[in-house]
Amino acid sequence: MLMQDIRAIARQRGVKPGKLTKVSLVRTIQQSEGNFACFATAQYKECDQVGCLWRKDCFAIAKKGLAS
Repeated sequence: MLMQDIRAIARQRGVKPGKLTKVSLVRTIQQSEGNFACFATAQYKECDQVGCLWRKDCFAIAKKGLAS
């Protein structure tokens, strides 16, 4: 998902995107929704949140080891 799309989602949910990285912004959105801030932590493609909006990007970033 593109950062501009993530920023738009953040604003819709009352989160100010500022200059957060993709990982930090998605985790902030997850927390604001009352979910675990787990984006990009599924290194082995193991996740029980099958309906997660971020799932595809989560696996890709986690696999590359870019989450920090």
